[in-house]
Amino acid sequence: MPRHLYGSGELQRRLGVSRQRVRQLVARPDFPKPYDVLGMGAVWRIDEVEAWIRQYRPHLDAPDEAE
Repeated sequence: MPRHLYGSGELQRRLGVSRQRVRQLVARPDFPKPYDVLGMGAVWRIDEVEAWIRQYRPHLDAPDEAE
């Protein structure tokens, strides 16, 4: 996967949450819209997700290894 995108699994690891919680978070109106939807599922731009984390989950605001 390109290094500028997160899939659901990457979101789980980055946010430290379950698959079910990722589904809840991405359904929120304030969560970034997917960049694209592929056969494996939706993908999000890392920079948009990291901006969301800075705003809504500041305790997780640490650079991710995937960036």
